Amino acid sequence: MTSREERDALRAAIGPVGVWTFALDGLSAEAERRAVREIEVMGFPALWVPEGLRSKEIFAHLSLVLSSTERLVACSGIANIQARHPFTMALGARVLADAYPGRSVLGIGVGHGYQAERRGVPYERPRARMRAYLEAMARAGSTAPEPAGPVRLVLAALGDRMLELAAERTLGAHTYFVPVEHTERARRVLGPEPVLAVELTAVVGAERGEALARARRFAGEYLSLPNYANNWRRLGYSEGDVAGSGSDRLIEAAFAIGGADAVAARVREHLEAGADHVAVQLLSAEEFDPGLEALRGVASAALPR
Repeated sequence: MTSREERDALRAAIGPVGVWTFALDGLSAEAERRAVREIEVMGFPALWVPEGLRSKEIFAHLSLVLSSTERLVACSGIANIQARHPFTMALGARVLADAYPGRSVLGIGVGHGYQAERRGVPYERPRARMRAYLEAMARAGSTAPEPAGPVRLVLAALGDRMLELAAERTLGAHTYFVPVEHTERARRVLGPEPVLAVELTAVVGAERGEALARARRFAGEYLSLPNYANNWRRLGYSEGDVAGSGSDRLIEAAFAIGGADAVAARVREHLEAGADHVAVQLLSAEEFDPGLEALRGVASAALPR
């Protein structure tokens, strides 16, 4: 179980605006060290990294981020429960909490059906499976000393039932590829205390047509996954809206497109709707470009002064 003090400490640690990126997956260790140091110098307090099927292993990746920086909070968005036994997940998180007190956040999620198929594991009853996984994590013993600070755990959650589980059993929820109206709904379901960390995808500085093309490629990939398409349907979006690469209405709701000021404005909308933290993911022209120059502009426009 969690306390208000633990949740408030997490809010303070990650701040209202962070960075979310897939780009680091394609960088060498040395190139990633340089990139994450720059992100820290820009003033972002938190960095979220994924665990897709081809991603760097999440605990090794978080360790690389943490060892390369001094203050940055490294967050998993998300560590996939299909990829490891719950005892392994719990023990990995304890090592990070011990080695880097207050600087790691373990976001975990059930992932997607295609990932389960590739790993040869079943994908069914995701909420029940997550509850059982959390209970098993809580039973994991360790020969290592207790970390100085607690493991900070949040759940990847979109639907109401998973959001309720996040509020009941963890510090809060991490949402992805969502509009502002989902943030409003998620806050109502979570209640006032749990932390709500929202991913916001943005295209900065590109010509309008190119920016929309990048957004549509991204949207098409995620709308092909039932978890995300169903989430938009629950919010009242039609079959036409979620078909293919998404309608104009959906693209406008899902992405911040334009300059750094447009990103900052959408960040404020999510914060005003109930988010505690917005992690900005930039879609660059190149797949593994972290977009550092654009992030500098976002930092100037969006970070609290």
